[in-house]
Amino acid sequence: MNAADRAVFYWINAWPNGLDPLMRFLSEAINHWPLRMALAILVLVMVVRGGMGRATAIQALIAWPIANGLTDILKHALKWPRPCVELSDFIHRTTALTSYGTASAHAANMAAIATVWTYRLGWRWGSIWIVIATLTGLSRIYMALHYPSEVLFGWVCGVAMGLLVVKIWDAILAHRERVRTNSEADPVETT
Repeated sequence: MNAADRAVFYWINAWPNGLDPLMRFLSEAINHWPLRMALAILVLVMVVRGGMGRATAIQALIAWPIANGLTDILKHALKWPRPCVELSDFIHRTTALTSYGTASAHAANMAAIATVWTYRLGWRWGSIWIVIATLTGLSRIYMALHYPSEVLFGWVCGVAMGLLVVKIWDAILAHRERVRTNSEADPVETT
């Protein structure tokens, strides 16, 4: 990692210990069953209500695993070390992970969701997920699990996969509409 990356890492890692509860929650929240249940209920409500909320929920459910898979592939291909493995002079806030840190999956997953929500529901609802994605990425640096460049790489991966999902979704809907329109315009004669 370059000097600027390390300097930003040390700066964020040295933020006050009073942030520990918030940063630990953001870094590990998805591992807690109450949050998983709350998110499952949110998705279920959106799907049941229908409309753009349904489409948003489904696309977010498609985008985040794709973003996560991309980061896993990148971690195996590029093998950038995590600060908690490579450095010795940082504030230890969690158990060191020995896997590679190339692109933060946490940052990518939240960025994918934020991208879908912002694209589909606008800034009003998307901004909530943008804040969550930003704080989640910062928490991974604060906890010494990723360098800033790895979090940025994760955010880029997440945004790209979120956009990919919404663009493919739109292309499929446009194709289906063209097929429907063409079939109505050219009815098949029956005898």
